[in-house]
Amino acid sequence: MTKKNTTIYDISKKLNVSVATVSRALNDHPRISQETKELVMAAAKEMNYKQNNLAKALKSGETKTVGVIVPYINTNFFSSVIRGLEEELSPHGYHVIICQSHEDAAIEKKQLNTLLNTQVDGIFISISRNTSDMEYIKKILATTNTPIIFFDRKKDIPGISTITIDDHKGAFMATEHLINQGYKNICHFSGDQNLEIYQNRLNGYIDALKANNLPVVKENIINTGSSIEEGISAVKNLWKRKIKPDAIFSASDFTALGACKEIKNLKVRIPEDMGVIGFSNEPFTQFMELSISSVDQTPVVMGKIAGNVFLERIKDNSSGISIEKKLVLSPTLHIRQSSSRKK
Repeated sequence: MTKKNTTIYDISKKLNVSVATVSRALNDHPRISQETKELVMAAAKEMNYKQNNLAKALKSGETKTVGVIVPYINTNFFSSVIRGLEEELSPHGYHVIICQSHEDAAIEKKQLNTLLNTQVDGIFISISRNTSDMEYIKKILATTNTPIIFFDRKKDIPGISTITIDDHKGAFMATEHLINQGYKNICHFSGDQNLEIYQNRLNGYIDALKANNLPVVKENIINTGSSIEEGISAVKNLWKRKIKPDAIFSASDFTALGACKEIKNLKVRIPEDMGVIGFSNEPFTQFMELSISSVDQTPVVMGKIAGNVFLERIKDNSSGISIEKKLVLSPTLHIRQSSSRKK
């Protein structure tokens, strides 16, 4: 026989008070005395009462949940953004549902629809590398009041707030640091150019070379993904050239790690003969035997700010106002052994 769940009617009968009084006490209504609230809460605990959150959500119009869609969860950057988001929203009673797109636009679209059907109060998205069609997002904006916020990887769509890092500035700083260390023939591992963040990093690299009167050599811009294996492969191809580079600025820490592994395998000294700098400041960059210089994207701060933008949006909506924000955070350059040639 299935055990019946305790209801507010059971608590009402036990305490000999009205159902309305029990409901108000459980929801901390100001018209109910503190003594009655404590009696109801004690009875609810004793009878193992579980509040029907779905019914509560339908009544209030809030589920107190938000959705987050990221390409992958197993990188420090995305997990740290989610940590910052939770730290900002948890004190306000929100729970976070995490989804992975696995860099697939079709999966991303399905997850977005699933979150909307779950009636989350807001959705945070860092788009996949092959996301291009934004018409379905625009349709959602036109038909629902659910706030959508882009972070890190984004598209510019009216009505959607974005929180990003200044990728151009970070790339400029990284490239100029290599130049100041005396490196002249600097290669760039460019990442996936379908994504705006990698386009901005490429442009930052180019502008730093121009600002320091160094030529922009087309062959020095190597189209890579963001994996260790692609860093290894790119260096192997570079070593087939007659004129070898003397430094690499990688748009990804993982590709920079692969580059360092292969450079050491080739018995080339880092940083004396070859400088390497990455982007993202993944934890491994500082704890390796040869620490890797990198640009920090402050992901926890990004997550906290994204959460704050959402809370402000919810507050604005209650007043009939909708404010769109475009926030750009400043990167920080962490200089370590892999690029510190000048003492």
